[in-house]
Amino acid sequence: MPAPTAHSCRRAARFCRVVDPPPHPAPPGPGEILCEWGRIGCIGFGGPPTHIRLLRRLCVEQRGWLSAAEFEDAVAACNLLPGPASTQLAIFCAGRVAGRRGALLGGAAFIVPGLVVILAAAALFLADAPPRAVLAAGAGAGAAVAGVALQAGASLLPASWRRAREPSGAGRLRWIAYLLAGLTAAAAVGPWLVLVLLACGLLEITLRSPGRLAVLPFGWALSGLATKGTWSALVWMALKVGALSYGGGFVIVPLMRADAVGRHHWLSGARFLNAVALGQITPGPVVQTVAVIGYGAAGVAGGVFAALMAFAPSFVFVLLGGPRFAALRGNLRARAFLDGAGPAAIGAILGSAVPLARALREPWQGVVLAAAVVLLFGLRRGVVPTLLVAAAAGVLLVESGLALPH
Repeated sequence: MPAPTAHSCRRAARFCRVVDPPPHPAPPGPGEILCEWGRIGCIGFGGPPTHIRLLRRLCVEQRGWLSAAEFEDAVAACNLLPGPASTQLAIFCAGRVAGRRGALLGGAAFIVPGLVVILAAAALFLADAPPRAVLAAGAGAGAAVAGVALQAGASLLPASWRRAREPSGAGRLRWIAYLLAGLTAAAAVGPWLVLVLLACGLLEITLRSPGRLAVLPFGWALSGLATKGTWSALVWMALKVGALSYGGGFVIVPLMRADAVGRHHWLSGARFLNAVALGQITPGPVVQTVAVIGYGAAGVAGGVFAALMAFAPSFVFVLLGGPRFAALRGNLRARAFLDGAGPAAIGAILGSAVPLARALREPWQGVVLAAAVVLLFGLRRGVVPTLLVAAAAGVLLVESGLALPH
């Protein structure tokens, strides 16, 4: 047998380098988790699509901590859970690469930067006597919020409609019925919206399992539970936001408005619009809006406390259910529930535009809303630039002599 030549040895070495699997990346330490997840929390303007893109780039493309399939399965599982999906995804990814301590550190690092920013903005916008320019900017940005709700709902329609047409989907007629139910509930019966979402999901489970009635043992009683005192009311409002919201941040707007404006009078209608706008233009999850409401109820302590209560269910869901995420994605009853609650949630997002638009008090705010709709749908501008333009328009219009809303 001839002795191997230098050329054949080099070819063999190149082959070995190709077929040998790359070394598994070392798991990140606590400092790296805090740094990387905190960075995403600081630059995550734009809501869940931005958060998912940044997490995928970090965990899959740059560091190789997760495979593409693992990441997509995590996204799908988080979308099956109630609450802020991108927050749950951030907690899950941190836990997957660094254990339970990593999940706690990563989730906190993702949430805290936006919380600090939104509380600082709340202190400015909700002050007893804020500058006139601040009030004008808030009135302008608040006027555009209804358009943002329409854009958020419309962006979810195509994928949901395609799923309804699949053999395992809800079917077109039921999909339309669920959508209309959510839209009507958000526009007319805000405090009971969550019940409608749950009922649509449970109805779809029942229709796919003849002879087995899906029931919600205590949901009807809990949704009407009365609370006394600011702190207990904040706990209940925040827990509802964090544990019973489906489909995105705007689903919870009618529920928050019913508590913050209608029941407890923590904020006026105009200031609630400011709160929703601040939740959109600050980094981090949109559920941070609840911190502004907490600030309006009990100052900085109330804002921090409301945020803590709103995000606590996400940590519980992921820490307890994370190991079962693969099974959750394949669970037929979970998929059926989402096929019912999902279209209803999209309808609720669209329907939330009705009370938001009705809260506008000055004619010029209607003009700003119309311009925002053109920017979002006609020119396809992003949410954050649109709200900033609306805020600038509010300042210019008020400085030109038009009245501030009261």
